[in-house]
Amino acid sequence: MCSTILLRRPGHDWPLILAGNRDEMVDRPWKPPARHWPDRPDVVAGLDESAGGTWLGLNDAGVVAAILNRQGTLGPQSGKRSRGELVLESLDHADAAEAAKALTHLDPGAYRPFNLVVADNRDAFWLAHRGDGRIRVQPVPPGLSMLTAHDLNDPASSPRQRFYTPLFAQAAAPEPEKGDWKAWEELLGSRIWEGGLSVGPRGAMCVVTDVGFETVSSALIALPSAERLGTPPIFRFAPGRPDRTPFQDVPL
Repeated sequence: MCSTILLRRPGHDWPLILAGNRDEMVDRPWKPPARHWPDRPDVVAGLDESAGGTWLGLNDAGVVAAILNRQGTLGPQSGKRSRGELVLESLDHADAAEAAKALTHLDPGAYRPFNLVVADNRDAFWLAHRGDGRIRVQPVPPGLSMLTAHDLNDPASSPRQRFYTPLFAQAAAPEPEKGDWKAWEELLGSRIWEGGLSVGPRGAMCVVTDVGFETVSSALIALPSAERLGTPPIFRFAPGRPDRTPFQDVPL
């Protein structure tokens, strides 16, 4: 998962909208979101067939989690555990605050650096392991936030954040009740970037390169408020590059 956008709206009927593109080597095998884990029957997530974890998932309690690599840490490393395990461990909890607290006690030396988002319809947290022996947790503020391989809301370091955060902020927000996701789906599939050759195509939302690395899938999740009893979350998924692959609803 190389880009995650969060729209937090406390008091709204849909207080959390999360969008994300997964950028990965195209030959790394995976399966679309489903209930892949018999020991975790309440989890709906994509399956990384190489390591058995996931990059993004949702549980029946309404907790969503997504993992992103930090800059320069793509792929596995000998002696390190898969970062995809952390999403599943997050989804073992019934609320985001509990999950964030539990994961701060992990041994950071067991994993390559990562950014992790854990959220529900009340709270959202960013956990950062920068490779310095600590896992730091920070609340995600209300409003629009963006996370890439850099820090949360760090446009000075991330060309993608600098270019796309204003575009998502200006775009029409998804309207789950009406099934209107058009503006954000189009942005997730955008291959425009700024910065010329110094940034290159990896600065786009939808990445395409000539080295077998690209955006391999895209997702949108909407969580309803606690007052909307009986209203399920909505999970939409494009099982391929979002500039050419339609989004479909994931059965929950």
